[in-house]
Amino acid sequence: MNHATTLRALLRLVTVPRWRLTWAVVLGALTVLFGVGLMATSGYLISRAAERPPILSLMVTIVAVQFFGIGRPFVRYLERLASHDMALRVLGRLRGRFFERIEPLAPAELDAYRKGDLLSRMVADVDALQNLYLRGLEPPLVAVLAGAVSIGAAVALLPAAGLVLAGGLLVGGLAVPALAGSFGARTGRRQAAARGELSAELVESVRGAPELVAFGAEGSALDRVRTADRALVKLARRDALIAGVGDGLELVVTGLTVAGVLAVGIAAHDHGALNRVLIATLALLALAAFEAVTPLAATARDLSATLAAGRRVLELTDRTAAVRDPSDPMPPPEWPFAVALEGVTARYPREPHPALDGVSLRLEPGERVALVGPSGAGKTTATNLLLRFLDPAQGRVTIAGRDVREFRQDDVRRAISVAGQESHLFSASIRENVRLARPDATDDEIADALNRARIWEWIQGLPDGLDTSVGEEGRELSGGQRQRVVLARALLAAAPVLVLDEPTAHLDPVTAGELVDDVFAAAGDRTVLLITHRTEGLDLVDRVVTL
Repeated sequence: MNHATTLRALLRLVTVPRWRLTWAVVLGALTVLFGVGLMATSGYLISRAAERPPILSLMVTIVAVQFFGIGRPFVRYLERLASHDMALRVLGRLRGRFFERIEPLAPAELDAYRKGDLLSRMVADVDALQNLYLRGLEPPLVAVLAGAVSIGAAVALLPAAGLVLAGGLLVGGLAVPALAGSFGARTGRRQAAARGELSAELVESVRGAPELVAFGAEGSALDRVRTADRALVKLARRDALIAGVGDGLELVVTGLTVAGVLAVGIAAHDHGALNRVLIATLALLALAAFEAVTPLAATARDLSATLAAGRRVLELTDRTAAVRDPSDPMPPPEWPFAVALEGVTARYPREPHPALDGVSLRLEPGERVALVGPSGAGKTTATNLLLRFLDPAQGRVTIAGRDVREFRQDDVRRAISVAGQESHLFSASIRENVRLARPDATDDEIADALNRARIWEWIQGLPDGLDTSVGEEGRELSGGQRQRVVLARALLAAAPVLVLDEPTAHLDPVTAGELVDDVFAAAGDRTVLLITHRTEGLDLVDRVVTL
């Protein structure tokens, strides 16, 4: 994807009202022009005052200097307010759109990405796109508007000086940024990927720190982090070198242009075509006019980095989710109903071999079934199919005899709830983690779900009760307590089909047996699918299906 294509795609994704961009550009141009006016009138005032004219003849110029001097910081403030307000609004809107686009991809279509790399795309790369307007589109538009007015003013005073200034601004506004952008394009692309690599290494090292220390592998992990960090630092130094060269070239062009304006101004004075007082005015006008194009070298570099980050964002947002709602969905299924896998073959994206091949399974209303098999047999894939996290390549998944692809995804997930080893607990209170299943649930309903999960008595004994924090990923809880909170959340959802995906993983046999007994007692007349590779609970089910 080239720069132009990427830019168009990002502008469609990162929309902003045209009037906001126009207002920011006008204020930016006024800021530059007030600076040009201040320098030009100051040069005229100093030169004219040197001739010792009557003081009253300088009053208009003095007032103009005061006007531009006082007005410039005021306009600058308004410009900063407008441009940053636009950037922050863009960022807020973009974050919402980004998560809207990637939510349908989870979990199956995001599993191929490393967690740290996904985090970098969601945070650093999305944040970088706030520069698309602030540092990408606004500065060139400001340069065109302010530069054109400055050239027009110079032409009005001396056409030759206007031509010299126009040439200098074109070189400083086009040639230097193009050079800086061409040298910085590769660095910008590589920096985004390098940040993702470093983030991935850091996240994996932090998450796996206990195992790394236990097995003496922390040295190799730190080496990988250092290698990723050195690669990023190397790219940052190269970017800084390019920035320095670009700024230096901009100063050279500015100096040569001012010298050229002075030369034609002096020559015009010698020929009687220009008042000597205006020579300083023209020189200072030319010097101030370069404020419009000086940021463009940085803009070219920033735009390359922004587009590189944008490509990483678009790689996710432009993907079409394999699982989509039908255009004319069926009404939600009404209990009682059967749930079935019928000759299902399923594979994950980027995986060449099927995770399930020709599997059939039927759950009658109120039936309790255990699905057993070795690791890798496809037990968790069956859960993903039932929840429509994944659609089968062959065969079909049915609820009440209808293909689940005929229902809205939300309706399917209201009919089937899951509690298992992969269920996530957020770093929040017990109340908020359980209420996730039903945001409108009352404390009494939450307490009832926790009571049915046989953990309410323990929670009542805590100093903070329901407000007790579970810690990151539930690490403040024991394994059994964590699974019971997960179970309470599934029970609160009140779905008629309850899937228990390895609920006893990482638990000792006694705790596992107690948990399974309590789960089946709390399930009532619901349909229960117990997915396990252990023996706890097998004596409580109606039948056992082996993969």
